[in-house]
Amino acid sequence: MRILRTCDRNFSKAFAAVVKRSETVAENIELTVRDILQEVRTDGDRALIRFTEKFDKIRIRISDLEVSKKQIRESYKKVSKEQLSSLAHAYQRIEKFHRRQMQNSWIQAESEGEIVGQLVRPLQRAGMYVPGGKAVYPSSVLMNAIPARVAGVAEIIMVTPGAKNGINPILLVAADLCGIEKIFQIGGAQAIGALAYGTESVPRVDKIVGPGNMYVATAKRLVYGDVDIDMVAGPSEILIIADGSVIPAYAAADMLSQAEHDEMACALLVTTDENIARSVEQELSRQLKQLKRKDIASRSLENYGAVIITRDLQEAVQLANEVAPEHLELCVERPWDLLPGIKNAGAVFLGHYSPEALGDYLAGPNHVLPTGGTARFFSPLSVDDFLKKTSIIAFSREALQSVGADIIRLANAESLDAHAKSIEKRLKK
Repeated sequence: MRILRTCDRNFSKAFAAVVKRSETVAENIELTVRDILQEVRTDGDRALIRFTEKFDKIRIRISDLEVSKKQIRESYKKVSKEQLSSLAHAYQRIEKFHRRQMQNSWIQAESEGEIVGQLVRPLQRAGMYVPGGKAVYPSSVLMNAIPARVAGVAEIIMVTPGAKNGINPILLVAADLCGIEKIFQIGGAQAIGALAYGTESVPRVDKIVGPGNMYVATAKRLVYGDVDIDMVAGPSEILIIADGSVIPAYAAADMLSQAEHDEMACALLVTTDENIARSVEQELSRQLKQLKRKDIASRSLENYGAVIITRDLQEAVQLANEVAPEHLELCVERPWDLLPGIKNAGAVFLGHYSPEALGDYLAGPNHVLPTGGTARFFSPLSVDDFLKKTSIIAFSREALQSVGADIIRLANAESLDAHAKSIEKRLKK
């Protein structure tokens, strides 16, 4: 684990090497994804069957693409009562938070004969990608589906890679809790194509949300425009600002909670205390040996992990704003004092008992967050992502008369005389 100091002459170069992870999509990957999308677009369900066998090594019939209601009901028998209780608890907290985000339509009479407003309407159909493979993410089901449900989306279509023993039952239970009635056992770029363009079995959606591998992320980027997407998410990130009050074991555990996700995950500790830096480094070494995913976490820390020693907390905040991390923990004695200075972060966790894992599962705010520095201009997934707005304009003749001259003047300035004439004709006596 490297230790960097902001006072070092070569700090900027060393710091950039850590945080500027290369996420360039190889040209061959994009070409492959384009071919997959085109085949799904032209050959529908048959293409899904071919790609499922090719990539997931599973042979299924077209009639088996959609998970049956019986399979969903039986999944409850394979999930413990304790797990079901935890899922229900998480659902309740996440839904409560997102209900506060709901917007309403409004109409306002500005003056006599002049009405403007905004209609807020939900999307009709949303598609949700849930990763499969070795990892199982029921929390992602909740975080992506609940804001859509709160927004009033009429139908949510879930896709997730199939497996020889079937889809993990806890994913099916989580989906059922969210009221998802259509679940398809397809994954990869082909699943994104199915959602974007529709097939004989899979309905076309208005928006696709949910994380995935590089092929899924590339597919989402390529179908954007034909359908909306949430974001093209990159590897996980955490940045912890710590002073002498931090408990090193806590900080190390939180860094590892992100490092275990992906070899390209980035875990940073920014501290003013040299002793804390050394103690956290020792804790990382000790705790790493106990992890099931220690090989992944080890490569992440080696390539994209660092402990950074700053002159003061203000400099630590400046670094955090420059990184714009997905997760930012303020593990300091007075965390609320630092909050006003935070400009760029996906989510901020304040104090020693607000770890990132709390936000992943149960706190309430969404865990789908901007990565790769995009917190400078992107926001977490929210109810607003599943709403669209329509403007309302209603003027009387008298109201149009009062602004007509300005409209005509501006239209003529843009050499759009038909615009000007559409006003002039209405104002003639």
